[in-house]
Amino acid sequence: MPNQLPRRTTMANQLKKAIWILQQRRENAMTLNAIAVASGVPQPVLHRFVKGKRDLTLTTAQKLADYFGFELMPRS
Repeated sequence: MPNQLPRRTTMANQLKKAIWILQQRRENAMTLNAIAVASGVPQPVLHRFVKGKRDLTLTTAQKLADYFGFELMPRS
């Protein structure tokens, strides 16, 4: 069996997954609006990002990363 490197997950996919998880938790389900308010990202921007209709600016990605406790780092 050949050695395969693990596939890299993009920051955008990690952020979408984090948003999805917050929305799915039954006891503390958060709406996109609540996530937008808490993170400082406008709700329409967040909605279009989650739906795959837009990419994030670095500033917006940083706001979401800060909210979720992620760290934006360059690839090594």
